[in-house]
Amino acid sequence: MVGKVSERVLLREGLERTDNGMKLSTWPDVAPINQKNYYTDYMKRDDQVLALRLQSDATRDRLVQTARDRDRILSKPASGELPLPIPDLADEDGAATPSGNVDPSRIIVIHPGSQNLRIGFASDALPRTIPSTLATKFPQTESELYEALPRRHFEAKTTDQQYGEEWSKKYLKLCSDLKAEMRANKRKVLPNSKELVQTFNRRTEPEIIEKHNDPLEIEWTDVKSLEDAESPASCFIGNAALRVPDNSNPKFKLWWPLRYGLWNEDDYSSQEHLFDDFETLLDRALRNELGLTTNSEWLQYSCVFVIPDLYDKRYVEQVLRSCMIWFEFNRVCFVQESMAATFGAGYTQACVVDVGAQKTSVTCVEDGLCIDDSRINMKYGGYDITETFIKMMLYDNFPYQDINLQRRYDFLLAEELKIKHCTMAQADISVQLFNFHVRAPNQSTRKYTFKTYDEVILSAMGVFDPSIFDNSVKLRGRRKLVERSYNAYDVDIPDDPSSAAQLAILALVKPSIMSVTPGVSQLHQEMSTPSKERSQFNFFGRGENGTPAGSHAGSPAPEGNGTPAPFVFGAGKDGLNGDSPAPSSSRAAGTPVPGQASQAAQAPAGIFVDPNARSAASIAAERDAVLPIAPLDIAILTSIQNAAKGDDKKLRDLLGSIMVVGGGSKIPHFTVVLEEKIKARRPDLFDRILVSRSARDMDEQVVAWKGASVLAKLPTNDSWITPFEFERLGARTLHHKVLWAW
Repeated sequence: MVGKVSERVLLREGLERTDNGMKLSTWPDVAPINQKNYYTDYMKRDDQVLALRLQSDATRDRLVQTARDRDRILSKPASGELPLPIPDLADEDGAATPSGNVDPSRIIVIHPGSQNLRIGFASDALPRTIPSTLATKFPQTESELYEALPRRHFEAKTTDQQYGEEWSKKYLKLCSDLKAEMRANKRKVLPNSKELVQTFNRRTEPEIIEKHNDPLEIEWTDVKSLEDAESPASCFIGNAALRVPDNSNPKFKLWWPLRYGLWNEDDYSSQEHLFDDFETLLDRALRNELGLTTNSEWLQYSCVFVIPDLYDKRYVEQVLRSCMIWFEFNRVCFVQESMAATFGAGYTQACVVDVGAQKTSVTCVEDGLCIDDSRINMKYGGYDITETFIKMMLYDNFPYQDINLQRRYDFLLAEELKIKHCTMAQADISVQLFNFHVRAPNQSTRKYTFKTYDEVILSAMGVFDPSIFDNSVKLRGRRKLVERSYNAYDVDIPDDPSSAAQLAILALVKPSIMSVTPGVSQLHQEMSTPSKERSQFNFFGRGENGTPAGSHAGSPAPEGNGTPAPFVFGAGKDGLNGDSPAPSSSRAAGTPVPGQASQAAQAPAGIFVDPNARSAASIAAERDAVLPIAPLDIAILTSIQNAAKGDDKKLRDLLGSIMVVGGGSKIPHFTVVLEEKIKARRPDLFDRILVSRSARDMDEQVVAWKGASVLAKLPTNDSWITPFEFERLGARTLHHKVLWAW
């Protein structure tokens, strides 16, 4: 043992002590925690979350105020003017529900769409509907900037060359299939009907009607009536924008902020311009349609905003930012379209089919909430029917050959022709004579006479065969201006909501999507048919008494076991999927057969790193590059199968409550034909399938808006976002406030 070393030795070695023995800091020492048993309640109580704490404080303040009002009324003499308040009804758990002082006339309900914007007060019976477009001064009009619609080669010599031989063959095949089907249904089919229509349309000439003889003359928008003609930001919106003459001086261009249910990134060059136009559209609608002309009035109003079921998080966050910063509403609440539709129709459980102008969504709703894995968003709708109807008419020598849907008056004319003539009833298919008027600015009215035959039904039936639509540019410009949303904690993982049913629709279009999708099943990489369930193992077989099965044959996958792989109805049947790996049956895989190459013997995730593994962002980008399009009946059955997840009772209930809403579904006999198509796909449940329009004889276009207004008037709605919460938390408050998993 070494003895004590003298200070002289320490000095010689350079180890002498130079401090004064005091502590380096006056801060108290923190003893390390005992890691064997320690406990913390950080972020485990509701009062530690700002949004939930403010909500409970508001409830407590409301209860206190109600008690004070009751005591004040009771203290008055019997001849008091105020009546006694009705006591709050108790819930099942015994807690009283405070009655919120909700004034419906102070709540604005907004439902924006690709073609129409619906806005109104929650106290209104019906909303105001305006086209969601703006017209601003621009060197060129949209008809001069873009190619004519429907797209065609004007210099082509034959009709087939003008519209493409592939599309012509497809159209002629649809005509022959319809003729065969009508004969099978014992309907009269004249053999030369098509030739009669084409010959008559080729020979007809327009009749010129002078201005003083036209009783339905259109009032065109006077461009000199612009509020501030010198300002580049001044614009017309809605119907006034559509009625701006194409040859006006100065020229105006139409801008559509939303297209195909997404931001219209293709037509805009900057994100600021896109967002400004969207805010300007809502701003002018508030001022012109609702009469809220001053910004100070908006502070007193709350807002309920309807968003898509399969939404883009960047879109919702931008809407929240606009409502809080630009409009400065008192409160904001978000509701999904299908959820709002069930509120408006009074359904508790339904498969909501929303056929809009440019997108069609299918979502199963149960107990007021959308089932996540059942959400489908497809990029076709009523506008595609309009364009295809005009294209088919042009193919059959439509007398007005110069029609161009990029021109405003031609677009309105095409919509009018579709509404008047398109149908899905085979009984109405015959050679019929109609007429229409072309009213162009600064021109005499032209009256055309034309005949139709099967164009009126084949264009509408395109929802069951979307390949007849023009799908060439629907994804052009996607992610050009607005980036994808990423996880706040792992910035490489996309954060937008996903759906097993939507993935199944993408796999129907591009089968390779399934093989690169993480989380569907890592055990299915080598299998040609992915199993319905995520688990590849079946430890207990399917024995009746629960004992392990001793059979060597592969057993089917268990029902309801974890998250199922996407189910595509009809995959592998009739060539629907082509070479799609999606299953043709919901019980396509189970326990691997002994002796075969076992995929279950792979190493657990995380032990080895695959150098060829792709990032989640690149996989999401590949999914975005696939246009989600599928026949409507296939999409409905796929959505219901992914919602039921093997529960036969839920499957039957959802098939019996299919509700069709949206303006694109107002074609006569739409629900009847849809029900027949679904029954043909599922003949085993023929008597359980029921397709209906919304209840109470309500217009299909306003059902979602009406449901949002019903939600706005509920006193127990806890999803309101206040400016204080947005100031503190920003878009993160959506995680705590929306009614579904954000």
